Amino acid sequence: MIRLLFPLCIVLFLAACRRDMYNQPRYKPFAEDNFFPDGASARPPPPNTVAWGHANLDTGYFQGKTDDGKLLEAFPMKVTRGMLERGRQRYNIYCSVCHGRTGNGNGMIVQRGFPTPPSYHIDRMRQAPPGHFYDVITNGYGVMYSYSARVEPADRWAIVAYIRALQLSHNAKFEDAPPDERNKLRPQ
Repeated sequence: MIRLLFPLCIVLFLAACRRDMYNQPRYKPFAEDNFFPDGASARPPPPNTVAWGHANLDTGYFQGKTDDGKLLEAFPMKVTRGMLERGRQRYNIYCSVCHGRTGNGNGMIVQRGFPTPPSYHIDRMRQAPPGHFYDVITNGYGVMYSYSARVEPADRWAIVAYIRALQLSHNAKFEDAPPDERNKLRPQ
C-alpha cells in the first residue's frame, strides 16, 4: 500500500505545481503592441530622467580634476560662509577623528594607535590644490578609505573649504582679523 501511495503523492504534488507566473503575458522590448497609439510596447523614459550613475558630467565638480586629469587649482563654485559652516560640521563628523579638530593629525583614532595622517599645516599640504583634498576624500589615499559613499560631492567641497580655513587660521596673527572682529577677540 505504501509503495502505491508514495508515487500517487508525487503525481498529485507535481500536478499541483502551476506555471502561471512563469507563463504570464508579457512583451519583449520593442515588440509591437496595439494598446499604445505609437504601437510600441516599450515606453520612453519620463522627461529629465537620468540613467543611474550618468549625471556626473562636470568633471571638475564631481572628480576634483580638469577634463585632462589634472587636479583643480581652484574651487568650482563660490565659497560662502554657509559652505564653510557646513564644511566645519561635516569635517567634525567625518575627518576630525583622525585629522584632529585643528587639522594637526592627532585625532582620537590616532591617539589609540592608528597611523598618523599628515598635518594640514605642513608646506606640502598648504601648497596642495583644492582638487587634491577632494580627490583624497573621494578615492581615499594610503590607509584612508574612500568617503564617496558617505559624503556627498557638495559636502566634500565644503570640507575642502573648511580645511583651507583651518590652514589660513593656523598661522594667523591678531592683526589679520578685521577691525570689528578684533574687538570681539579682546578680553572684556
